[in-house]
Amino acid sequence: MMRSLYSAVSGLKNHQIKMDVIGNNIANVNTTGFKKSRTTFATTLSQTLRGASASSADATGIGGTNPIQIGLGSALSSIDQMMTQGSASSTGEDSDLMINGPGFFVLQQGSQTVYSRAGAFHTDSDKYLVDAAGSKVLDGNGDPIKMEDDTTSFTIDSAGAITEIDSDGNSTTDKYIRLATFANDTGLTSIGGSYYTPSNNSGDPVFYSADDAGYPAGTTLSSGNLEMSNVDLSSEFTDMIIAQRGFQANSRVITVSDSLLEELINLKRS
Repeated sequence: MMRSLYSAVSGLKNHQIKMDVIGNNIANVNTTGFKKSRTTFATTLSQTLRGASASSADATGIGGTNPIQIGLGSALSSIDQMMTQGSASSTGEDSDLMINGPGFFVLQQGSQTVYSRAGAFHTDSDKYLVDAAGSKVLDGNGDPIKMEDDTTSFTIDSAGAITEIDSDGNSTTDKYIRLATFANDTGLTSIGGSYYTPSNNSGDPVFYSADDAGYPAGTTLSSGNLEMSNVDLSSEFTDMIIAQRGFQANSRVITVSDSLLEELINLKRS
């Protein structure tokens, strides 16, 4: 009975974590560039009541027996970020960019380099290309992208090349948006603000730009579009029901185990 109590408590904790993850996914259903997370569980150690035995070589002997074990609950195995492509949302703004395929925008946030899939950019009062938080978009050399003083408009092609047009109608293409990829992008650390930083398990960033070797195969930029969240509400609601039922079932195990313990106590009193 005590084993069932401990197992049920571990189940309650894990299903609460699953609900926390689902709640965060749903809260960010309309967050630009957001990547949903999923929760997986694993078994804990089992208590072995009897070990396995080998079969007798004698045809008339006793056959082998399997081990007898009682599981002691569940444990959180992982919370994985799902880096699948989100749907496109058309904005009509030339400075808004969506990455089709793998890759991350590279931005300078103060003295820190951060990575993001959110491409809602604009130029600030100093002509720097920045996101909503003021982080500066970096070019192929790793420098902040700054438009020329006489630039009146600009376009960005699918390879990340920026073409500036001045007041006289002359065009210049000499700035290129840098992208980065990681060997294991699900291993990136989310730091809020739709930003990621490398971790020990993500690998080091590999940089790409049109003025170097170009973007990796299958990766392009789409100007005038933003990548929306990859959260599927129907899946989240289904997972929510499953998590709720799991939580209720584990609560029921605790209730029944408590009743059995109460019966034992009453036997002692009688």
